[in-house]
Order: sequence, then C-alpha cells, then structure tokens
Amino acid sequence: MAVLMNETNVAGAVPRRKMEIGGLVGVAAIIVVAIIGYFLFPSNLALLTRIISTALLVLSIDLVTGYCGIATLGHAALFGAGAYGAGIAAAHFGITEPLTMTLIGAAAGAVAGLVSGAIVLRAHGLSQLVLSIAVIHLFHEAANKASGWTGGSDGLADIMPDALLGVFEFDLWGQTAYIYGVVLLLVVFVLLRMLVRSPFGMLCRGIKEDPIRVHAMGASVNSTLLKMYVISGMVAGVGGALNAISTQVVGLDSLSFTLSAEALVMLVLGGTGSLFGALIGTVTFMWFEDLVSAANPFHWLTMVGALLIAVVLFAPRGLYGTAQHLFSRRKERSA
Repeated sequence: MAVLMNETNVAGAVPRRKMEIGGLVGVAAIIVVAIIGYFLFPSNLALLTRIISTALLVLSIDLVTGYCGIATLGHAALFGAGAYGAGIAAAHFGITEPLTMTLIGAAAGAVAGLVSGAIVLRAHGLSQLVLSIAVIHLFHEAANKASGWTGGSDGLADIMPDALLGVFEFDLWGQTAYIYGVVLLLVVFVLLRMLVRSPFGMLCRGIKEDPIRVHAMGASVNSTLLKMYVISGMVAGVGGALNAISTQVVGLDSLSFTLSAEALVMLVLGGTGSLFGALIGTVTFMWFEDLVSAANPFHWLTMVGALLIAVVLFAPRGLYGTAQHLFSRRKERSA
C-alpha cells in the first residue's frame, strides 16, 4: 500500500511540475514581449496599452467560449460595463485612485456578466448567439440614453486618475499606463491559468464536451456556467477599467457589437480553449491591423480578411493551437 501511494504521488507530481513550468514560461514570455514592445515602440505605448486591454477582453471570451462552449457575440457589454464603472466612479464620485477604479471596473463587469449570463444561458446554439447580440444592443442603448451619467454619444470625459501608488503619474507618453497594464495582464494570466486547471475548470471543460453526462453525474450545469460567466465579466471589466484609465475617456464604442465580433475573431485567430492562444491572436490581429492600415488606408480590410481566410483554411486550430498540435505530433513520431 505504501509503495502504491508513493507511485501515485510521484505520478501526480510530474504533471503538476509541468504545469508550474508552463506557467513560469508563460509569465516570462509576457514579460519579455512587454519589454521588447516598450523599447521598439516607445512613442506608441498607447497602442500597446490598448492591445493589453483588448487581450483581457479576449481572455474573458475564451473562458466562456473556449472552455465552456458558450456561443456569444455580446461580450463587449462586460468590457464596456467595466469601462463605464471606472469612468463614472472617477467623473461623478471623485474616485480617482487607479487600483480602486480597476476594482470597481471588475465589480461592474461581474454584475454585467451575471445579468447577461442569466439571459444568454437560457438558450442554446443559434438562439444563444442571438440573445448575446440582443444583450450588447440593450447595454449600448442604455448607455446612450443615460447621457447624464455616461455622456451619451459624446462620451464620458473628465476621467483624471491619480498617480499610481501616489508616485507614478499617468503621463502623456503612456509609460505608467503601459506598465500598469502589463502588471494587470500578468496577474490575470496567472490567476486564470490556475482557474482553468482547477477542478472547477475541468468541470467547465467537461460541460463543453458532454453537458448531459456532467448533469447525470450530479453537477449543476447552469450554475457552473453562470459562475464562469461572472468570472469572465470580472476579467473583461478589468480590461475596460484599464482602457478608461489609460485613455481617460469612455465612449459608446466600448459597448459596440463590432468590438465583440473583432474580439471573437482574435480568439479564433489564436486558438480557442487556450490562454496563450487568446494572447497570440490579440497581438497578431491588432499589430497586423495597425500595420496594414498605415501602409494602405484604403484597402487594409482586404488584407486583414485575407489573413483570416488563410488562418482558417491552413490553421483551423488557430495559430497557437495548430503550432501546438504540430509540435505534439512531431514529438510522438520521435518517441
């Protein structure tokens, strides 16, 4: 019995060790890319910060779509809720401490996730997709009508965050905002990596594969999915709050259907069901979009469309998913 327990512990320690190494590699990769971006594009840190805030949105979509199989095109509602939550706190209530604004944005995103999740999860398949589109339009219209709080179509301005930790001012070059965004991304990435590999994360994967079997085993499918939707809303809310803090303005575009659709495209581009895929898809899409729009302002959408078609046809698992699959096959053949 002692020998058997020892073998079990050793067998369990191997994948656990691999998980820890993979997490460290992911954190190191984010830090290295962030440093390279800082020195290569010192005059365009605003774009890099926007990429980080969008990456948080794409990560939040990956939680519900990639890990739970929920079809949604309305996730920008959670991102916009976080942005407006942080913006309203600063503009109307004088809460301008950046960390507090971020927490308020996360809370607003969680509430929006609870509301929209309760609606979207009442349907399945195409009906679920239609409900998510309806939710984003309702959020957009509510923000437009509540112009006294949100600024309506003119946007919410007068967002002046204090110095971070009382020391680092949010300057015009965006250095503080960029570094703050990188730290937020690192923290969220580590927490989400722990989440998706926890028993709760495994349960969500099981629901995606076979919800009927999971329900037969005694687990509550809807409550589990709703919890993940709320967590997803918190992540998207953090991204929205970062966007409000860095740009110091919140507009209706943060609640647009276009943002939801583009974020979903970024996820598919990188590969669903993978945190690394979400990050790679976001960076690739937004960098390529910025590059080709500057090179050819009139036909850049054609080039973006060609890139997406090529990825879907030749890398159906996404950039990261396909690379991982090819590497695994090569490793198996060599073994």
